Amino acid sequence: MRERRMRIGENEALFRQVNERIESLNESFAAVTDTFEIVCECADAGCVSLIPITPDAYEQIRADPTLFIVAPGHESPEIEGIVDTQNAYHVVRKQPGLPEQVARRTDPRR
Repeated sequence: MRERRMRIGENEALFRQVNERIESLNESFAAVTDTFEIVCECADAGCVSLIPITPDAYEQIRADPTLFIVAPGHESPEIEGIVDTQNAYHVVRKQPGLPEQVARRTDPRR
């Protein structure tokens, strides 16, 4: 179970890193449309769902390394809980213990 939780956390962290790297490109589009699209940060390594989000909402979520943005229904209740629900996405927080530790360790902003 510990190994599975670690793998899930690392998959989600990878998507978060992808979103951080494309953020500057997305900001160009956001200037025209007020939103940009990010990749769902769920545990499914094969997920390619795109999520529209405003730059302000993205930055607010990124301020906490334990928060991730997932498409509705893509939550992993064994490692995270929903803390905010929007039409296009849910914000999930990693549970204390290993899931939270992996999220903090892999935060590209720290």
